Amino acid sequence: MIVALSAAAALMGTVFVAQPANAAPTARPDLRPSAGLTGQVVPASLFGMHIANLEFGAWPADLPIGSVRLWDNQTTWARIEKSQGNFDWTNLRTSINTAKSKGVNDILMVLAGTPAWATDDPAAGGLAGVDPGGAGFPRDLSWWDSWVNAVVDNFGNDITAYQIWNEANLSTFSTASPEEMAQLTKRAYDIIKRKDPTAIVVAPSTGTRLRGPFQRFYPAYLQELGKLGWPVDVWSAHTYPASLGTPADRAQLAQLWIDTLQAAGAPDRPLWDTENNFGLKGPGPQNPDVDIEGRQAADWVARTYLDGLDLGMSRVYWYRFEGPNDLWGIQMYNGTPGAQAYKTLYDWIVGATFQGCATKRGNLTTCTFDRAGKRFRIVYTQNGSRAKFTRLAGSQVCTLDGACTALRKKSLRTSGPVLVK
Repeated sequence: MIVALSAAAALMGTVFVAQPANAAPTARPDLRPSAGLTGQVVPASLFGMHIANLEFGAWPADLPIGSVRLWDNQTTWARIEKSQGNFDWTNLRTSINTAKSKGVNDILMVLAGTPAWATDDPAAGGLAGVDPGGAGFPRDLSWWDSWVNAVVDNFGNDITAYQIWNEANLSTFSTASPEEMAQLTKRAYDIIKRKDPTAIVVAPSTGTRLRGPFQRFYPAYLQELGKLGWPVDVWSAHTYPASLGTPADRAQLAQLWIDTLQAAGAPDRPLWDTENNFGLKGPGPQNPDVDIEGRQAADWVARTYLDGLDLGMSRVYWYRFEGPNDLWGIQMYNGTPGAQAYKTLYDWIVGATFQGCATKRGNLTTCTFDRAGKRFRIVYTQNGSRAKFTRLAGSQVCTLDGACTALRKKSLRTSGPVLVK
């Protein structure tokens, strides 16, 4: 979560009635490098989600979920090991059991949030789902080792991926130096891989919205991690744009992150965007609260995942499914345009083979897919304005509300995304 928004994020409490699963159970995920997503079958796990009150059994009533990230579910280190050696696994166990009961076995656990008894900075944190002291560094690294061991020992059969920290470049979440965060990464990696070689270790997420904290922390972190042999399986960022930002702005932030990895000589690993939304307020008056509604909300949700594929991201985790909450620019709950677009795009592309995206004249984007020997395309504009697409192959055009009509004259005007088949 972005710093200025998060104080309320941990306090929200809308409970959703549990419903039958929408998706078939998922297997433990495999790992493919980010380069060359073209030619790969789109997995359900591309469609990641945060779910408010999952720790109390909440679940979306009518939304397919491919993977779940546990954050702001009261599953931080501080919430589980409130005193040294005493673990309360209730929230984590309920979260995992709820997801698995709905057929979702792909679960990403964030290991962050130093307990008050272990922190080197009792004043660090206190916002954004992190308890007071939670942003501090553990005073004794053996305590971190014990925590990681305990999680894997108790949930190694259920958790498929472990993320070392949340937004490690922002002081709201971490006051650790790049070298210290690299140490935590290495120690956790060694423990997790020794106990469960099939588990995925995800690098700490880095926020990209605030350029200063990103530039000061992330290149130095990568340098330190390289010295330790690059002990991660996946790279992670949060590409929330500024509150007035668009999907194109989000893509630029993602490209900045990717360029930084390449400049550091980081090895090719899968790219996961482990939090995303739009219109988030702060910091400062230049970033006002923005409500994104209607067709624009639908378009931007779909573009988040399509642009992710285009950029080489094999996972995007939306933040988050819950009842109305003005903190988020795009609302994600049953019946909203964003939720409908998420569901429609999931149905369009999961199980299809991605054949890449191409953009003409810097604006007209066409993403191509194959399913059962039949080719279809999704088209949209980069600038969000309606434009004409011509010479389209197909007989039908479908919109993100699920409706389909005949495609006439092999052309259409749209801002998109729309499906042509």
